[in-house]
Amino acid sequence: MARHIPREFIDELMQRTDIVDVIESMVPLQKKGREYMACCPFHDEKTPSFTVSPQKQFFYCFGCGESGSAIDFLMKYQNLGFVEAIEDLANRAGLEIPRSNRSDNFKRLQGQTDELLEVLNQANLWFQEQLKSSPDRRIAVGYLQSRGLNAKMINEFGVGFAPEGWNGLTKGLGKTPSQLEKLMKAGLINNKSNEQGRNRYFDRFRGRIMFPIEDSRGRIVGFGGRDLTDKGPKYLNSPETPLFHKGRELYGLHRARRAIGKQKRSLVVEGYMDVVSLVQFGIENVVAALGTATTPHQLQHLFRLASDIVFCFDGDQAGKKAAWKALKTALPELSDGRQVSFLFLKEGEDPDTTVRSTGAESFLREVDSAIPLTNFLFESLMAEIDLDRMEGRAKLASLAKPLLMDIPGITLRSIMFDRLSTLCGTTVKPDESNQSSRPRIPTTDAKRRSGRHIDGQLPLVAQAVSLLLQDPSLANKGPNFSALDELQEDGLDVLVGMLDTCCRNPDVTTARLLERFRDAPYHSYLEYLAFRDHQVPENLLVEHFEEIILKLLARLRKQRHDDLIAKSEQRPLNQREKEELLSLQQERIRHTAQLEE
Repeated sequence: MARHIPREFIDELMQRTDIVDVIESMVPLQKKGREYMACCPFHDEKTPSFTVSPQKQFFYCFGCGESGSAIDFLMKYQNLGFVEAIEDLANRAGLEIPRSNRSDNFKRLQGQTDELLEVLNQANLWFQEQLKSSPDRRIAVGYLQSRGLNAKMINEFGVGFAPEGWNGLTKGLGKTPSQLEKLMKAGLINNKSNEQGRNRYFDRFRGRIMFPIEDSRGRIVGFGGRDLTDKGPKYLNSPETPLFHKGRELYGLHRARRAIGKQKRSLVVEGYMDVVSLVQFGIENVVAALGTATTPHQLQHLFRLASDIVFCFDGDQAGKKAAWKALKTALPELSDGRQVSFLFLKEGEDPDTTVRSTGAESFLREVDSAIPLTNFLFESLMAEIDLDRMEGRAKLASLAKPLLMDIPGITLRSIMFDRLSTLCGTTVKPDESNQSSRPRIPTTDAKRRSGRHIDGQLPLVAQAVSLLLQDPSLANKGPNFSALDELQEDGLDVLVGMLDTCCRNPDVTTARLLERFRDAPYHSYLEYLAFRDHQVPENLLVEHFEEIILKLLARLRKQRHDDLIAKSEQRPLNQREKEELLSLQQERIRHTAQLEE
């Protein structure tokens, strides 16, 4: 959505915004030197590790790794979207967001979104009212009572009831053609043409317990209905709509996010009733997928809240099959420091029935002893393999290697290959050729969260980018960098772009610089670099930065020298190329002499 707001406006807004004022209006800050400190609002801690830098206009938590600008803080702390965060800051700064044709179009779309949200809220109130007053309510109330659900949980989760009739909701909320159209767009009703070509509208949800599904901001975007009539599927979700996408949402996430961050773990179950029952027993860090296999987007969202995910499945074959799908989806998300486990319940049991029969403490002990993903992976692969035979060990290697290559965490992948080698009785090495090409600036969660290291552990380009992010004024103090974009090295395009931006905008801050790369796949790595400790004294930063740029320029000269030598072996060099080669050789001699001195 950032594309709907001109970059120039965002730059001006960030220039007028003081991140300290923004954060201090919500989180008490204490000045410490040139920066401000607080206990992190995104995870529990007793010793403050949350740092706000007025110079960089950036925050960073050394405990959990959360970081960003004032925009990011509002998005994360108040669960706002990007545009909403911009609107919040614009109101604080007394600025009006430009309304171009594109922004007018966005405003129109936003208006349609607001209308659908209102329709869904009205439907939710209607479903709740039916649970209280519908003549058919007894079957719904009886079902909820049989599941042990108390009135507090029913109200807290907004549980309702869709009567069995064909058009109760349609008649209740669709009194005009416009209202009927909105109900259709919201996925609440369907239509069918009769023989005369006239549309007949009817309710999508009938004879079901209704669970409103909220997005990460707590807005109702869809519904899940549990069948009470045995006439249809057990669970029926809203269809895909402009607001509702099953692969992006998780039932209960909005209310569970604080508990997940506090307990540093999320518990993923299969049913809505499982979520409500577990919360009723005090287990609040629980969410449910929406009737489909867990998606990468859902896992990424959960991993941003906590590094530990436990999936809970039935212990039958269907549960094992669902767990295997979840495993394959999770592998590409397993950066070092993240972990996934699987809890398999007794056959015929689900979290709802288990917690009601054994109690919360017993259930949580089972969660603590869940099977690690690594164990489940190898146990599943070895289930039908005879490791006493060489063919069996070879088959295990062939099945496991492509799965392990999906793991981005370097340390975890190495350990997994060591274990595979032990099982196979021979060394099994990663097939590096199968790895996907890395981004121009490589990024892994391990790198972002690693501790303080000396500069030698970062590539030269990453060192330069990191120093520039921390002090953009360095761009005007170093040697001429105009030729650097010819160097073939990862991340050079990012570095040159940053240098150019800093030279053209002498007052640019860390936050404004990072904002230009918000949509880049390596954005989180840049955030890490912005707060990395290089262990270089402040009075030597300029000299250190100059040295890095000079080393990169030396690499460029060597690259050009080698290119000319290779070219001379294929054809005679022209006069200009000969002069350039001679100059590069003389420069190389001078540089060697300087090193010897």
